[in-house]
Amino acid sequence: MSFDSDAVEAVAFDSYGTVVDVTAVEGPLSEYTDRAEEVSKLWRERSLQYAMVGNAIEEYDSFYAMNRHAFRYALDEVGVDLSEDDREDVLSTYHELPVFDDVREGMERLDDAGYDLYIVSNGSEDMLDSMVDHGNLGEYLTDTVSADEVERFKPEADLYRHAAERIGVPTENVAFTAAGWWDVPGAIHAGMQGVWINRQDTLWGPYETDPDLTIETFGDLADELGV
Repeated sequence: MSFDSDAVEAVAFDSYGTVVDVTAVEGPLSEYTDRAEEVSKLWRERSLQYAMVGNAIEEYDSFYAMNRHAFRYALDEVGVDLSEDDREDVLSTYHELPVFDDVREGMERLDDAGYDLYIVSNGSEDMLDSMVDHGNLGEYLTDTVSADEVERFKPEADLYRHAAERIGVPTENVAFTAAGWWDVPGAIHAGMQGVWINRQDTLWGPYETDPDLTIETFGDLADELGV
């Protein structure tokens, strides 16, 4: 399906890797190891794997708790020994991740045009609150929707459909924008229009369905919506 700009009534965004840059954890990590990039990559991949396995076996824990465990795994895998206090200090970086340069301008254009903007995230409620506050995004966003509300993680359809109910429009009238190659297919499967912002310059997965729209910046989405 191609992107139907006329059908869009609300815009939803993923958070981590889409609105804020998770690779920023490499800064504090570099104080403890010269393999910060490797640890960061393993950490991110493992946290996503835990979320997907949790869905499959119908177990739920907050994303922050799983992120803590994934970080411990990544450190052990690379052979970096940190005290619990130091681990918690690095982990807390997730409450202060930097917003990508294109985000505020793109959100402002969409907000000025009258679109309601939402974050739909695996992140726990306190993580999303701190992300919005630290990133000064509150003036653009109508609300955030956390996996905590349904105790299911993306790319399960439950969270996307719950988000559409919270937003108050049919799923097909939501343009869901994410960087995750696994996230956008989940939104499309749930009935949303899937917008892939390819921040990592990676390949789309081997799916029968392509993104409804592929963009490089939030401004590209605003352009597509004619605002």
